[in-house]
Amino acid sequence: MAFGNQLIQNDYRGIVVEIIVEGALGAPWNWCSGDWRSWDFEHPDGTRLEVKQSAARQTWAAPKKPSPATFDIRTRTGYYIGADWHSETARQAHIYVFAYHPFLDESADHCDAQQWQFHVVPANVLPANKTIGLAKVITLAAPVPWSGLSATVEAIRLSRGGSTPLPDGA
Repeated sequence: MAFGNQLIQNDYRGIVVEIIVEGALGAPWNWCSGDWRSWDFEHPDGTRLEVKQSAARQTWAAPKKPSPATFDIRTRTGYYIGADWHSETARQAHIYVFAYHPFLDESADHCDAQQWQFHVVPANVLPANKTIGLAKVITLAAPVPWSGLSATVEAIRLSRGGSTPLPDGA
């Protein structure tokens, strides 16, 4: 079963984490993720936010020591707006939220926003790598609880001065 359990399988957990982030951000952020979308949330000023997630405990029998958490941060060759492809090799998001669920014991509940740690990182400080490990993410941004996520994102959004608004239909 994909939902209804404390642990959510990998291919659906990203949606659950986006729901959790949406609950923290609220308006005026627009949750816009979808098939082949290069970012998950948009602010009216054009700021784009991407959510990446990983969890120590999995739905499958993992080894006693979990694998180190890694997140995909590779540049993309473009993005879709509706059915139209826009070619632009870059990281399409301006802000990344790295969500990590560290619980390994029976209390682990991927649906509990309070159990997640969030690291909010401006895209321009990410290394040029294709992936980034949690240890490196921690050096870029201290973890914040769900209750502090909105304020942290807002501080970074304001510090970057917004961006060019997205094209119509984005």
